[in-house]
Parts: sequence; C-alpha cells; structure tokens
Amino acid sequence: MDCASCGSKVDAAVRKLPGVTDVAVAVSSGVLKVQHGADFAGEGVLRQVRNLGYGVEVLAPLQPSAGSTMAPPGDDHRAASGPWWWTRKAKLTAACGVALVAAYIFGALFPAMERGAFLVALAVGLAPVGWRAITAARYGTPFSIEMLMTIAAVGAVFIGAAEEAAAVVLLFLVGEMLEGVAAGRARKSIQGLTDLVPKTALVEIDGQVSEVPAESLALGAVILVRPGDRVPADGDVVEGEGEIDEAPVTGESVPKRKMAGDPVFAGTINVGGVLRVRVTAAAADNTIARVVRLVEEAQESKSPTERFIDRFSTIYTPVVLVFGALVATVPPLMFGGAWSEWIYKGLAVLLIGCPCALVISTPAAIAAGLSAGARRGLLMKGGAVLETLGKITAVAFDKTGTLTSGKPIVTDIVADARTEGEVLSMAAALETGSSHPLALAILNRAKADGVSIPAASSARAIPGEGVEGTVSGAQVFLGSPQAVARRVGLSASQDAAIAGFNAEGKTVSVVVIDGQSAGFLAMRDEARPDATAGLARLEAMKIRAIMLTGDNRRTAEAVANGLGVEVRAELLPQDKQRIVKELQSEGLVVAKVGDGINDAPALAAADIGIAMGGGADVALETADAAVLHGRVQDVPDMIDLSRGVMGNIRQNITIALGLKAVFLVTTVIGVTGLWPAILADTGATVLVTANAMRLLRWRPK
Repeated sequence: MDCASCGSKVDAAVRKLPGVTDVAVAVSSGVLKVQHGADFAGEGVLRQVRNLGYGVEVLAPLQPSAGSTMAPPGDDHRAASGPWWWTRKAKLTAACGVALVAAYIFGALFPAMERGAFLVALAVGLAPVGWRAITAARYGTPFSIEMLMTIAAVGAVFIGAAEEAAAVVLLFLVGEMLEGVAAGRARKSIQGLTDLVPKTALVEIDGQVSEVPAESLALGAVILVRPGDRVPADGDVVEGEGEIDEAPVTGESVPKRKMAGDPVFAGTINVGGVLRVRVTAAAADNTIARVVRLVEEAQESKSPTERFIDRFSTIYTPVVLVFGALVATVPPLMFGGAWSEWIYKGLAVLLIGCPCALVISTPAAIAAGLSAGARRGLLMKGGAVLETLGKITAVAFDKTGTLTSGKPIVTDIVADARTEGEVLSMAAALETGSSHPLALAILNRAKADGVSIPAASSARAIPGEGVEGTVSGAQVFLGSPQAVARRVGLSASQDAAIAGFNAEGKTVSVVVIDGQSAGFLAMRDEARPDATAGLARLEAMKIRAIMLTGDNRRTAEAVANGLGVEVRAELLPQDKQRIVKELQSEGLVVAKVGDGINDAPALAAADIGIAMGGGADVALETADAAVLHGRVQDVPDMIDLSRGVMGNIRQNITIALGLKAVFLVTTVIGVTGLWPAILADTGATVLVTANAMRLLRWRPK
C-alpha cells in the first residue's frame, strides 16, 4: 500500500465480512488489524485482500476469540528492502512499456494490424488496473482512482484512440510506481532505526562471556559492551564508565558520560571504556522498538486537514465523473458539437480529475514529518498532534526535570576552619551509600574533584537534622543550618552567607567537625544548559513561556530570574491545571511540558502535552508528544517542524489543485488532450510526493 486510498479500499472491503467488528489499516507498516466475533472466518479476510490486488499473510494466529493481524507476505517484504525495480509495480510498468514499444514497432511493420497491437499493449497494463477497479467497486469503493482510469482508457478505445489509451495507462503505471518508491523511502526512514540495534550481544554469566542473539536477552541479564560496540539493549550501567554517543537514537551530537547507575539505550554507541550493563527491557520493548511502534501508530492517526481532504475526496470524485459526463454529452446534444471530440474531452477530464495527488498531499507530508522528528528524538502521537503544535501560542513548563536537570549539584563550597577539600571529603564520607539527591550531589562533586573519601564509622541519620558519624577519628555532623545553629551556633558572617545562598534558591548543608563549624556546601538544581537559548527561541517565535512549579517561591524565582521566564510557584497539580485553563480562556493555544507524572492533570488539560525524558514508558504513553533527549530546545524544534510540515501541505494542495485547474481549462478549450491530462495527474502526484519527501531531510535549527 502506498497511500491513504489503498488503506481505505482494504478497510471498506474487510469491514463487509461477517463477524468483523472493527478494522485498522496501517499504510506505513503494511499491517491490517481485525477485531472480530466468534463467527469470523480468517480465510475470508485473506481472500478479500488478495482480490483487491494486495499480497497478504497471517502475522498473528487467527483465533476465533481474539483480534487477528495480517501483513504483506515475505516476498513483498524482501522486495521492499531490495531495489525498487524488483517490486510488482515496477515489473508491471516494465511489461506495459515493453508491450507499448513492441506495438509501435509492429504497427510500423504491419500498418493494418496497428490497432490490434495497441489493444494488446493496452490490455497488458489495463487488465490489472481494471480488475482492481471492479473488485474495489464490489467491496465498497466504487469511485476509486483505478475506476476513473479504466473508464477513460476503455472510452478512448471506443472513439478510436487506442494508441493514446495504451500510452495513458503506461503513464499511470509509472506514476503509481514512483509513488510506491517514495512511500517506500518514507517507510524505510523510520523502520531503518531497527537496524541500529546489533543482532548479537555479549552476555556475562559467572565470569564467562558468550555471544547470543540480542533478541534473546532476558531482563536482568548482564551484557558486556566494548568500546566501539553498539548497545544491544536498554539497560543500566552496573560497572565501568565511558562516553556514549546517543546521536543515532536522540540526535544529540555530544556524547554523554555514563557511569554506574546511568541508563543506556539500545542502538547507541559506546565510544570509550568497557561497560557492564544490566538489561531492563526486552528486545520488543526497547527504546527504538517503542519509537518505531509509536511512529507507525501515529501515522495512522489522521490530522484535521487529512480528515477534511478524505471527506472532500469522497465528494470530489463523483463530482468529477458527473462533470466529465456533462462535458462529453452537453455540447453534442445542445450545441451540435462533434461526439468524438467532446467524448475525448470528457475522458480527459476524468484523468485530470483523478484525486491521487490531492489524497496523498497531506498524509505523505505528515508521515515524512513524523519520521524526521522521531529520528531526532521528537515523538508526536499522530497527525492531529503534529498539526496542532504549529498553532501553539503559549508553553507552560514544569521546573524540576524540565527547565532544570532534576539533579542538584554542589555549586559552592565555603571553608572556615578547614580547606574546601577537607570540608567536601568529610561531607562525602558521611553520605557514602546514601541515595538522597543531595547526598548524590555531594558524592558526585567529590568524585569530580578527585577528593579522597575516607571511611565513616558509627554513621547514623538524625531525623529532621542531618547525619553524624566518626571520620578519621573526628566527630563529624552534616546538617541544615537550623540544626547546626542549635548545636554549636553560627557567626553573623556565616548567617549572612547562608542567607545569600538561600536567596539564590540554593540549599545549604553545614559541616561540623569536633564541635566547630568547618564550612558549608551550597547545592541547587541548576537550569539545563540549553534552557536559556530554548526560551529565547520561543520568545523570538512570539510564543509566551511560563514556569509552573510546586517548589517554594524563593527557589522558583531564583531559577526563573536566571532564565528570564515568567513564574508561578508553590502550586499543587490542580493549580497547574487551573492555570493552563486560564491561559486557554485568554485565547491561547497551550502546550504543557512536564515529566508526565505529577503534571498529569495539566498535561491532560493542555491542547498539547509534551513529556520530557529519555524514552521512559510514562514519557511515551502519558502525553501527546515526547522529547527523548530532554532538551528545552526540543520544544521550539518541534513547533518549527510542525510549521514546516503544514507549510509543505499547503504547497502540496496548491500544486495538486492548481495543475488540475490549469489542465481542466486547456482541455475544455481544446488545447490539451489525454496525454497531457494523465501527465497532469501523474506529474502532480510525483511533485507532491517529492515535495513531502523533502521533510525527511529536516534538521533542527
């Protein structure tokens, strides 16, 4: 199947079968899903689809109590992955072309048999097309493109234009073949992601490493990923550290440093350091598999423009048939025109009116846009989402994990009685083994600075205050300024310094050694590196940006002031939802960007919900769209892609209808005939498809 009209014919035919309750046709992946009752006969579906001219085989078992899935047969799959000239359409086009050339030669050698030769050439190409037209009409699609083509070609034969009819059929087949090539290219652009995952993996069991098929990896298995290898499965690093190139999956150009506890994605490349990774997702559920599945499902979800074009084409095609009949009959009957001349013009009108280019103008652009976005980590659940994104006039961001990284870091170390290194070392010793975000921030800073971390003994947490223990023979306490003030007191200068850090939205932990304040650490969840640039782009696009956060007002304002963004703080989930609705009541089209969990009410209320984060299930399932590599820049990129796709669709519709209008006028006044008519249709189809395919080369700004 190459376009939406193919899917519509399959859908209409299968729905008529006994026991079928619902049908879903995925043109991009070539999969037909059938929901059915107990009186369902699976062989009937296979027969019905084959009658329409498509190959089909069972992909999932045909069971009376469940949904069934059919897919194109293996040879078609191999043809799709092989050269375009090995497809069925290419072979039919070549046969028709050879027959037409042979007819010209035979006609030149034996003029008396010229008409018969062209009729044979016409039959070679028209027989399959005509059969598809008749079958589609029998099964619910009487006004198909094939029907218009068949009527025009047969009519041309009756008025003595067999040569033109054969040539027109060949041009029609060439157009269909080129349409198939373009559709195949769009399909491969996203399905090619699956080739990023290696076929084998190195599994480590009891110290022994063996090579196994990647698809056989079980959850919890430990795999070895050497430098230069692609990661064969989603997982978490359990040992080792190194740079991972995530560009193949997320489009992120800078490799990311990974260490124990960090997630890695299937298909990414280990560019340095041996990693041991514990598998967290089966092959069918890894990041790339989910992305491919999501995009294929998204391509089935039609945009408002696409639905309008579909409705328009169902009216448009019968109108073209009626108009063609009027052109053929009214002038001869009422004005004494020559029957052969006006029937010829009427047939040309039918060819000009073929809705191929119009029908494919929107889905081709949307499929290419969804594929281009997915290859760069921008996932959108369907054409409606893609179209709405271009209309966004306000974006509401969550703070933690969205505008900020979601992981606090140590921003300042202030030493009093000891050196900065000693203050950090003592604090890290007490926090070793803790999974608290602030503890991890201290441990990561100590590791980054190369500070030695001594062992702590008798360490214990004191609820509401901090943690204490013995480190290198000294009694050490690490806790909040309030707890330290109660224990040993703080000087006026220390109080002033701590107040200054608090005003900047930073959390302060004080280190006390042997009853004396030794210094303190300031920590804050810092803004993402690209947040300022991303918000500036939204402002340049005349899109209002606002931060909605449940964090305290002082911290929120400190982050917002640094980013130059409007802020509302200390909000509950229902407050975020209320503010989104208030923005909508102002006439704004609102996108809500968050983590997909605590922002669920606001994500649901927004016109578009966008989830941030590296391919987590909730990011892919909760919102309307998701950004895999979690950059603020991805939001304006997504909006920019949407605007590009909608501009492309407008161009395609203009090309499709404009060419038809021009050739309709020239045909009626006698300037052009059947050849230019079919060239107008085929040419428009090729032009709009090629124009849509340009979107596959889209790159973020």
